[in-house]
Formats: sequence, C-alpha cells, structure tokens
Amino acid sequence: MEKPAFRVIDTGVREGRANIAFDAALIEERQAERVPDTVRFLRFPPTVLIGRHQDLSREVNHDYCEKHRVGTVRRITGGGAIYLDEGQLGWELVFHRSSLGIAALPDLAREICNAAALGLSKLGVDAKFRPRNDIEVGGRKISGTGGFYDGDVLIYQGTVLVDMNPQRMVNALRIPEAKLAKRKLDSGAQRVVTLKELLGPELPDLETIKDALLLGFEEGLGIDVAHGEITAAEEHLAERYFDEEIGKDDFVAEIDNPASESDVLAGSHTGAGGTVDAYVKLEGAKQNRLQRVLLSGDFFVTPPRVVFDLEARLTGVDVDEVDKTIDAFFEDTDVGMLSVTPDDFRSSIKSAINGEAGNG
Repeated sequence: MEKPAFRVIDTGVREGRANIAFDAALIEERQAERVPDTVRFLRFPPTVLIGRHQDLSREVNHDYCEKHRVGTVRRITGGGAIYLDEGQLGWELVFHRSSLGIAALPDLAREICNAAALGLSKLGVDAKFRPRNDIEVGGRKISGTGGFYDGDVLIYQGTVLVDMNPQRMVNALRIPEAKLAKRKLDSGAQRVVTLKELLGPELPDLETIKDALLLGFEEGLGIDVAHGEITAAEEHLAERYFDEEIGKDDFVAEIDNPASESDVLAGSHTGAGGTVDAYVKLEGAKQNRLQRVLLSGDFFVTPPRVVFDLEARLTGVDVDEVDKTIDAFFEDTDVGMLSVTPDDFRSSIKSAINGEAGNG
C-alpha cells in the first residue's frame, strides 16, 4: 500500500502575525486541493502567542513586551499563551482528514505527538507524549502542541524548545500562580526544558533536528516526506489574511480585559480540559436576562467559531434557561473536538451570574 506523501516546506523566521497568516493561507489552499498535504517548519522573532479565545491583558505583560520589542499575536487555534523566539523550532502538519485514516482529533493528536517524540528521541533525549497535548522529557515540557479541523483539513502544530532564555518567557507572560502551584513549581521556567540544557555541547544544528522530526513523522505516521516549494498563491493569500485580519491590532485585542466594562459579571471554572472564563452582562427589569456573554480561556474547540456561535445563542436568554439553551446548542452543533465539556461552560456562566469566584 502506497504511503501518504507530504510536501516539506520551511518558511524560516517570520514576524509572528505573518506566520499565523501563512497558516490560514495554507489551510485554504489545502482545502482547495491546490497544494498537497504538508509539513511546515517555521520560526518566530521574540513573540507572545495567545490562543484564539484568550484575554490579551490577562495573558501578556504589555509593558515588558513593548519595552523589549516582543510581538503580540493571536492564533487561529485555541489553547494557552506561549512565548516563542528564534531559539525554538516550530513544526506543523496540514493535511486532509482521510490521509492518515484517523478521523478523531484526540486520536490524531496522540499519534502525531508520539511521532514527534520518536523524532526527538533520535537526538538522544527520552521524549514522551503527555496527554493532552505536551511532549516532555523527565516531566518537563520540551514541546507544546495543538490543532483543529477546518472542514476536512486538519492543522496540527508544535514547537521544539531548542534554546531559550526562560526568564524572558516568564517576564513576557502572565503565568497564573494556580497553574504553577498545580505542578508544585516556583516559576514557569521550571516547567520547561530545552535541547541545549539536555544535550549541552552535543546540541545538533537546526537541520539535524528537522531531519530527526521528519524521520519520526515518517516512521510514526507511516508517511513519505519530500522537500517542496512554497507557492506564489500561498504567499499572496497569506498577505491578504495579514492585511485584512490577522495582522491588525484589533484582531489581537479582540478579547482584552472584558471585566473592565461597567456592569460586567465575571466567573471562572477549571476542568480537565482547561479554564473557561465567562463575562456576562444582564438586562431586564429584574436583571434576569443575558444581554451578552463572552467566553474566554485556554481550551480547545474545533472549529473555533463554535464558541462565538454559543455566545450568540445565549444572547437574550433568560437566566433560568441557560442550562436548557447550552444543552440544545451542543445537541444541534457539529463539534469536531471539545477539550472542555458543556458543563464547564455552564458552570462558568453560573459562577458569573451568582458572583462566585469559581473553582479555577
């Protein structure tokens, strides 16, 4: 049986928002079958990258980033905030749902992460997949991953910490103390490990690391890879996405300190799949109707627009009808993957309405 063929491209170091715009272009070109299944390598200048549904001010130290010229970028995927720079190697796979014969995103995530871990192991480190989306060495993260389906095309992304100044990461991000306490850490720097720390003077060059990852993908996923060319259409479309949306400050600040608005009630709930923060405005003579709901957090939802659709469905709903409305929404909606549950959204909204701190 012929193995699935993947093109390999390397877009080098690009400004953060331009990198994400290229992701959007690559997805669209693959959907239109104008490019084949693809493995892409990419790198960033100093950049804070927040998830599609995260609160910018809550995740990013603006003053530090502005002073030290650290870019701020909003991803088109969910998940948590990360810091990237030239010392990290990004990788991603963009391919059709049918290519690997695995339909469910959690199963694909496991197989892709195991393949990436296999590749890193070829460099002499004991890399292991840690559910739900990390690759670790000795309990410390060396690669974070995440992805989503857009129609029949999946984008699944990860990074390899080759060399990094962990203090810059800690300064650029606002890492919740609760998250550190959960892992019994004093700082985010203790949570991560780099290839340089593990291998010292034996640290290989970037090309060797890429080759190891590609070998891991070939062996672990049963694919063939071959270096190819970036198309002019991909570049043109990436420029359009950058100019029209992803490169704009308004897109990055789409969710930014929503609790600062007057009359906004804030609540939070943390479950196994991440944290959901709810920001609620009430209306009506008895303040018993949802005027607006904004849902934020580090969770994964596929496709990301599901969250915006849920917010729209909840607009104008009586407080007593929230449970029924959320249940009906998820019964009616085709959700590719949800790391959190409908109950997590429900609990977050209720904690806001009831003035509770939540359990996060």
